[in-house]
Amino acid sequence: MNIPYLCVALLALLVIVGGFKVSMGRAKHRVVQGYPDDPSHALHKAVRAHGNTVEYAPVIALLIYVLGTLNPPVWILVCMLLVTLARFLIYFGLLRSTTLAKPNPVRFIGALSTYVFGTVLALYLLYAAFL
Repeated sequence: MNIPYLCVALLALLVIVGGFKVSMGRAKHRVVQGYPDDPSHALHKAVRAHGNTVEYAPVIALLIYVLGTLNPPVWILVCMLLVTLARFLIYFGLLRSTTLAKPNPVRFIGALSTYVFGTVLALYLLYAAFL
């Protein structure tokens, strides 16, 4: 199994399916642009989950792809899987929370894991640049 390809594909699907969910939510709630100010509204949560994904997934996917071309060690492959899992955690943590106005442990774990494992991947790529 090609772990980098798997992670990039999963991140791409999260962006695309998330965008579709926002489009369906806009149709359902008859909202052409923007979203309700209510942080407990389903469309508000869907837009923020998608927006947050679009902010992070592209650079993470790029890191994973480039590192995948370098025949990375197993621990980097594990970090790729973990950062991908983190993006799914934060997405579903945002989507499934009762309100975005209050902290949520799933969102927190997803965000913290994104920062930690994303930074590890970026630093490893920086290290590889000087080899």
